[in-house]
Amino acid sequence: MREKTFLDDTLEESPRVRAAQYVRMSTEHQQYSTENQSDRILEYAVRRNLEIVRTYADEGKSGLRIKGRQGLQNLIADVQSGKADFQVILVYDVSRWGRFQDADESAYYEYICRSNGIQVYYCAEQFENDGSLVSTIIKNTKRVMDAEYSRVLSEKVFAGQCRLIGLGFRQGGPAGYGLRRVLIDQSGSVKAQLSRGEHKSLQTDRVILHPGPHEEIAVVNQIYQWFVENRLYESEIANRLNAKGIQTDLGRDWTRATVREVLSNEKYIGNNIYNRRSFKLKKVRIMNQPEAWIKKDGAFEGIVPSGLFYTAQGIMRERAHRFSNEELIEKLRRLLQQHGYLSGLVIDEAEGMPSAAAYAHRFGSLIRAYQTVGFTPDRDYQYLEANQFLRRLHPEIISQTEKMITEVGGVVLRDPASDLLTINREFTVSLVLSRCQLLGDGRRRWKVRFDTSLTPDITVAVRLDTSNQAPLDYYLLPRLDFGQQRIQLADHNSLEFESYRFDNLDFLYDMARRSRIRRFT
Repeated sequence: MREKTFLDDTLEESPRVRAAQYVRMSTEHQQYSTENQSDRILEYAVRRNLEIVRTYADEGKSGLRIKGRQGLQNLIADVQSGKADFQVILVYDVSRWGRFQDADESAYYEYICRSNGIQVYYCAEQFENDGSLVSTIIKNTKRVMDAEYSRVLSEKVFAGQCRLIGLGFRQGGPAGYGLRRVLIDQSGSVKAQLSRGEHKSLQTDRVILHPGPHEEIAVVNQIYQWFVENRLYESEIANRLNAKGIQTDLGRDWTRATVREVLSNEKYIGNNIYNRRSFKLKKVRIMNQPEAWIKKDGAFEGIVPSGLFYTAQGIMRERAHRFSNEELIEKLRRLLQQHGYLSGLVIDEAEGMPSAAAYAHRFGSLIRAYQTVGFTPDRDYQYLEANQFLRRLHPEIISQTEKMITEVGGVVLRDPASDLLTINREFTVSLVLSRCQLLGDGRRRWKVRFDTSLTPDITVAVRLDTSNQAPLDYYLLPRLDFGQQRIQLADHNSLEFESYRFDNLDFLYDMARRSRIRRFT
């Protein structure tokens, strides 16, 4: 029999307690519809003598982060501003509150409510959210499990999408000018053509690209002929199309960028390409290197001859590389004088200019190209270059660590999704890189962020040198002694931190070393 809680006593003393309900439905869990959640929450409210006076809802929203969830944002804002006219918040279960990859983020939003005198209750859970030790452990465990569920689901979905790409099926995105999305059944028979915004409704149906109207195909080939045979620039082609009253598939005028999209996308010769950009788990959107792309040649019928297409690619590369560095800088300087500022979009839309990608390739990044003409963006982008270097350095250190552990006789298993290392099936290691930050007075600082979702036994924090180009030293931080989310290191730290500092990773390798034990009989 359940013991009475403080909430029960309060409800018996007062006739009605005002409550708000928060409901959320994500696209992959239709059984958790907002109506079903509301029904269960109402049953809970009736039993507890609660009156639901306000509803905050996020329908079709992922629980990975608060961004885009207007319902939860409004709820938190009302609580913080003191406008909340309720004393209790009712949620179906812990996962509906969110599947945040950082479990502390989920706890943070609940803490905001509690610190403002409003308690959060999970109506379908088997525990009372009363702050007791048992409920706290169960709740935090469920938060971590919900985050892990989303991570595993993301990996499975990505693997499934890659497989479908390999079979020649289309995965998201508009068809583009001159092409159409077509729905086929499991036998490969065409069922219907999909309009913009329409999606398949059956699990077994698939989507492929198909040639569009003849007049659009003719326009696409005309674009290639103007570019290859007449050697027109993209902006000149856009002007010709606009003069003829021809609009893009979105009903807009042509620009240099939209013409370039037609000239550079391999879908026009029937190739299917996926994973050029990644946005996994709603974290950081990145541009992947070509070797990470998933590609299927000849996936569907092309509308441009492959020879014409590859000739166009050669012309674009020629135009991008035929300018000397001095010529590129001079063009960029004139563009800066004309507009007063620079951006990738401004460069791509300027007539006679190489693409922004060409500048990034030649100078290493757009920021460095900007520096050559004395332009400094309003936002400090220096950290972007450092982050790009960190993304390249991290796998190198991981691979080196694996190699060294193997050489000393240890066994190491690496999770390809998280880079978590399991050594000798005894303990786990997570490796993080800490960028050096220079303060105004010349002092240095390093922020080390622990991956709480992985809960490794040891976090190896690699401090980078002042240039952020090479490791400075290493901190082997055990989880038992460092349970917080992040720490900050300086040039000189307390003994608490310095006892874990090493000039190299030999200590870690010694931990992984396997030694023979002689057996005496």
